[in-house]
Amino acid sequence: MIHFKHLAIPALLFGLFASPAPASEKPVAMAITTSNVPTVAYDKFTLANGLDVILVENHKLPIVAVNLWYHVGAANEKPGLTGFAHLFEHMMFAASKHIPRGVADKLLEGAGGSDSNGTTDFDRTNYYDTVPSNQLELALWTHSDRMGYLLDVLDQTALSNQQDVVRNERRQSIENRPYGIVEEALYHQLFPKTHPYYASVMGSHADIQSAKLGDIRDFFKTYYRPNNASLVIAGDIDKVQARALVAKYFGGFQRGPAIPPLQVVTPPISRERRAVVQDRVELPRVIMGWLTTPAFKPGDAALSVAAQILGGGKTSRLYQALVYEQQIAQDVSASQNSLALTSLFTIDVTARPGHSAEEIEAAIDAELARLRTDGPDEKEMEQARNTIETAMLNQFEKIGGSGLANQLNQYNQYLGDPGYLPKDIERYRQVSAADVRDALRVQLQNNTRAVIYGLPGTPDLGPEVATPAAKKSAAATSAITRVTALNKDESWRRHAPKAAPPRPFSLPSGEQFQLKNGLTVIHHRNPSLPLVAAQIVIKTGSEANPLDRAGLASFTAQMLEEGSTSRSSPQIAQEIAQLGAQLYAASSADASMAQVMSLKANFRPALDLLADVVLHPAFPLEEVERQRSSRLGELSQQREDAGAVASRVTLAALYGNRHPYGTLEIGTEASIKATTRQDLQTFWQQHYVPRNAALIVTGDIGLDELKTLAEASFGGWRNPSTETPVTTITAIPQPSPAQMVLVDKPGAPQTALRIGIIGPARNTPDYEALQVMNAALGGLFTSRLNTVLREQKGYTYGISSAFAYRRQPGPFFIGSSVRTDVTGPAIKAIFKEVRKMLAQPLPAAELRNARNAQVLSLPAQFESNRAINGSLANLYIYDLPLDYYSALPARYASVSATQGQAALKKYLVPEQMIVIAVGDQKKIGAQLQGSAYKAIEYRDADGVLIRKSSNLGKHQHRRH
Repeated sequence: MIHFKHLAIPALLFGLFASPAPASEKPVAMAITTSNVPTVAYDKFTLANGLDVILVENHKLPIVAVNLWYHVGAANEKPGLTGFAHLFEHMMFAASKHIPRGVADKLLEGAGGSDSNGTTDFDRTNYYDTVPSNQLELALWTHSDRMGYLLDVLDQTALSNQQDVVRNERRQSIENRPYGIVEEALYHQLFPKTHPYYASVMGSHADIQSAKLGDIRDFFKTYYRPNNASLVIAGDIDKVQARALVAKYFGGFQRGPAIPPLQVVTPPISRERRAVVQDRVELPRVIMGWLTTPAFKPGDAALSVAAQILGGGKTSRLYQALVYEQQIAQDVSASQNSLALTSLFTIDVTARPGHSAEEIEAAIDAELARLRTDGPDEKEMEQARNTIETAMLNQFEKIGGSGLANQLNQYNQYLGDPGYLPKDIERYRQVSAADVRDALRVQLQNNTRAVIYGLPGTPDLGPEVATPAAKKSAAATSAITRVTALNKDESWRRHAPKAAPPRPFSLPSGEQFQLKNGLTVIHHRNPSLPLVAAQIVIKTGSEANPLDRAGLASFTAQMLEEGSTSRSSPQIAQEIAQLGAQLYAASSADASMAQVMSLKANFRPALDLLADVVLHPAFPLEEVERQRSSRLGELSQQREDAGAVASRVTLAALYGNRHPYGTLEIGTEASIKATTRQDLQTFWQQHYVPRNAALIVTGDIGLDELKTLAEASFGGWRNPSTETPVTTITAIPQPSPAQMVLVDKPGAPQTALRIGIIGPARNTPDYEALQVMNAALGGLFTSRLNTVLREQKGYTYGISSAFAYRRQPGPFFIGSSVRTDVTGPAIKAIFKEVRKMLAQPLPAAELRNARNAQVLSLPAQFESNRAINGSLANLYIYDLPLDYYSALPARYASVSATQGQAALKKYLVPEQMIVIAVGDQKKIGAQLQGSAYKAIEYRDADGVLIRKSSNLGKHQHRRH
C-alpha cells in the first residue's frame, strides 16, 4: 500500500500542546505507574549539541519506531511565506549529501519499512519510520544525513519539484475536497493575515510558489538543528546499543543558533465574525470556532471534555438533538484543538437534504445555551472521561506513526516530560461538571466566535497561479557551490549501514475452537496493553444483495447498532460510552461484521452488548426511516467528493448495473428508498446464523476465559431449521464498451482519475506474484507510477494501484488526482508505465526491493489488536488456514521475475482497461482531442449514462 508522504495533518490528541520546557541535561529513567495506566519505561538524555533523545525498550514485535521532531511549524513562518514550514517538510525528503534523491525511500521500503512519513502542524514538524529492529541503523543513517547534510546539496530542482507536489496537495486536500475551503475560511476569520495560524498550515499557491532557495536555506540553518529537535526510538532495541548509535549518527553535529522567540500577538475576538463560502457541495454546512485557552492552561481539559459531550459520537448532545431527534443534520463534530499560541474550539455540522444553515445554527445555539446554563450531568461526564481515556490507551497500541513514539515526543516538546501520560489522564479525571459549564460560559460566548456557512455554489479559489517551467540544472549546480557546510564531512556516511542479524518472529496464527451451535471462535492473546478487540464476522456481504436492493447488506449491518429487542438505539450508544468502548458494524463485498473494542476490565459487558446487537436486532421502523434518511444524505455527500464519484463510476463501468459488484456498499438512491424493514429482517435471518459466522477475539485475554465468555454470550445463538444458503454470484460482469468515462465537475482544479479492469479472485494462485508486481508498479511510494507522475513530473500529490481481491474476480485500479491541465499527459504516462511493466521482467534489484517490502514489513501489520483481528478475520472469510501468515513470507520470497510478469499479463490488458476521469469536462476534452480513444461515455456522479460518443480523435484503431 502506498504511503502518500508528507501530509499536512495536525497530530492532535486531547490537548497535548503547551510551551516547551527545558530539556534534561542528565539521563532520566522513569515509569508510568498510576492506576489503570500501563507502564512505559523510558530513558531520556540530551547530547552535547542539544538533541533530546528518548529511548523505550519494548520487545513485543521485532520492529522499532524512529520518531524525530523539529520544534518548528507554521507558528515560525514569516509574513508572505504562508505554508513555508510545510513546504520545507517536503524538502527534507530530497537528496542529502550522502544519499541521492529517492535512495533513502527505496532502501527503507526494501528493508521492510512502514509508517514512513512526515507531517507539519502549527507548532512542530515530525518525521518517522517504523522498520524491522535489525534495520535501526539504516533509519538513523537516513534521518541524521537529512539533519546534518541536506543543506550541502539543496538545489532549485528539488525546490521546484516539491512546489509542484505541495500545490497538488493543496488542490487535493483543500480546493477539490468538499468543504475544504469552508474549513480554511474559519482560520481566515479567527486570525488576522499577519498571524501564523491564519494560513491553516497549508498556505496559499502564491506564497508556496514564491518561496526562494535562499529562504529554504535560512530556514534550515535556523530551525533544523539538533538543539531544536527531539528523537524518540521505541521498540525492539537494546538501549545501550541504541544510545551508542545515536551518538555515532547525531553526536558530531554542530549546535545551531538560539531559536528566535515567537513575537506573536493573538488579538481577542469581541464581536461575532461571519462569512458565507460557496463550494461545490450539495448540503449546507455550519462551522463555528472560538479562540480558547492554550494547551494545559486552565480550561483546556474542560473544553476537551465539553467537545466530547457536545459532538463526540452518538451519545453527544448535538447528535442526539440534531441527527437523532430533529433529523435536520447529517453529521456533527466538536473538538478542542489545543495549540501553543491559542487553542481553537470548533463545532462542525452538515445539514440533511432540505434543511438550511440557519436552521442548523439555531439548533446548535440552543444546545450550547443548555450546556452553558445547566452544565452536563454526571453520567455525561463519566462517559466523556471513559471515552477519552480509552482513546489515549488505544494511541499506545502502535509504537510508530501517530502511536507511542509520537506521543512521547509530543509530551516532551510541550511539557519537557515524556512520561506525562498518567498526569494527563489525571487532568481529565479532575474535570468536574461545573468546570465544563464555566468553561463554556467564559470562553464559548456568541460574541467571541466566528461562524462560517458553507453553501452550494461556485467556489472562489482566487486568481490562478501559473506553474513555471523547470529551472535548468546548471543553475542549480552553480547555486550548490556557494553553500558553506554546517557540519564536517564523515566519509563513512557514504555507504548505507548493513543490517544487523534479523530477530526471530512468528506471525500470529490464532487458536480455533467451535461452540456446539457451529460458531467458529478464533483467538489470539496479546497482553501488551489492557485492551481487547472482538468481532463477529458473517461470511456474507454485498455479493448477496438482490439486484434491486443494492446496499442491503450494508443497511442491515448498520441497523445492528440501532436497537435490539431489549435496548433502544440511544441505550446501546450510552452503554458503549459508559464502558469507554467502541462499537461498529459494516459490510464489505464478501462479509458483514460487528466489532467492539474495550478495556480488558470492561470486556465481559462489552461482549454481551455485541452479542445482543448481533443476535437480537429489532429493526425498529422509526430507526429504519432515520437510517434511510442518513444514507440518502451520505449519498449526497459522496456526489460532492470527486474521489468517491470516481470509485462509484469505476465499479459501474467495470461490472454494469446487473452485477452486485457494480456499486459501492451504500447502494443507490433507488435501492435505499425501496428497501423495507422486511428486507432487512429477511437478510439477517438468512445470513446471520452461527454456521455462517466466526467470533474473532484478540487482546489481553486467555483462551480458557474466552471459552467461558463466548459460550455465555453466543452459546444460545441458534441456527435456522433450513441450511444456510451459500452465496454464489451467478451474474456475469458487463463492462462498458467505452474506453473512457467522463464525469463533469465544472471548475475542478484537479481531475480524479481511475484506470480499471477486472482482476482475479482472492483464491488465485497468482496472489503473491501479483502483490509483488503491484508493489513495483504502484503499491510503494517508490513505485514506478509514483516516481514518474509525482517525483519526476509533478503532476500529482500521489498515485497508487491495487488489486481489490474478493471471492469472485475483483477490480484492479490505478487511482490518483492530477492537475486539470495535465490530465491527458498523466493518462498517457500511466499507460506507458503499465506497458513497460508488461514488456519486460522486473530487473533483479527492483524485484528484490518489491519482494522484501512485502516480506519484511509483515510484522508491522500486527501492531494493534484491531489489525490482528482483521487479519485473522480474513483467514475465515477466504477459507485460509490458520498458519497462513507463517508461510506467507516464503511464498513472497519465491516470486521470480518471469513468474511476476506472466501473472501480471493475465490480468492487465491495456486495451481493455477503462479510464474514468472526474473533472472539468471542457478542459479535459480539449486535452484529449486527437487521442486514440475509440469510444467515450459521459456519466453523472451516480454513474448513470448520459450520452455516448464514438471517438475523441482521429486514430480510432488504437489507444494511447
